[in-house]
Amino acid sequence: MPQKTRLLYEGKAKKIWETDDPDLLISEFKDSLTAFNGEKRSEEAGKGALNNQISTELFKYLESKGIPTHFVEMIDEKHMLHKRAEVIRIEVIVRNIATGSLSRNLGIQDGKVLPFTLVEFDYKNDELGDPKLNDQHCLILELVKEPAELDYIRYMARRINRFLMEFYAELGLTLVDFKLEFGRDKNDTIILIDELSPDNFRLWDAKTGEKMDKDRFRQGLGGLLEAYQEVLNRIQNK
Repeated sequence: MPQKTRLLYEGKAKKIWETDDPDLLISEFKDSLTAFNGEKRSEEAGKGALNNQISTELFKYLESKGIPTHFVEMIDEKHMLHKRAEVIRIEVIVRNIATGSLSRNLGIQDGKVLPFTLVEFDYKNDELGDPKLNDQHCLILELVKEPAELDYIRYMARRINRFLMEFYAELGLTLVDFKLEFGRDKNDTIILIDELSPDNFRLWDAKTGEKMDKDRFRQGLGGLLEAYQEVLNRIQNK
């Protein structure tokens, strides 16, 4: 098993460690919670372990569907081994139902099912507040090499959405929207990276509409750990 050698990066939800294998990194999932570009912060003991376990199950599922990811294996409750990848600084937002910033910014009724899956790009830049990007912005900022890469990212985002909607529907959960990140592996292949957890997914109980994601923290609803644990339980009992 590769061993940690140097802290490469610390973000809001994870620490990324280099290892004694130059092609592999270790993500350490933190218990920190942030919202509104870091303006609201808290700690929930056990949150990181739940996110690691949920992410592990979802990466395995997507790999089984032919989606290339950085995932290698879960080391322990808080640590995941994965491939080194150069991060593409585009946050890919996939929306099936209007809520959150989409409803606030465009006046679309909260809870309205969209006529088609909406794929948006945000600039992964905290200092600028993660502004919206169009294709020309992405090219001007040299976030991708050519327009075809943006087409590929959109294509992969929609495939992932289709697989995850089916997956969650079987668990009695509605996939409202979610954020994805992509990177380039050592062969310059674009792969799915980061994490797949209720920190970056909006999930509603299909029967009750109860929120089972980080909105419980954003909106001060409480019960965040219980909701994350319920998501994991449903996945493990699938």
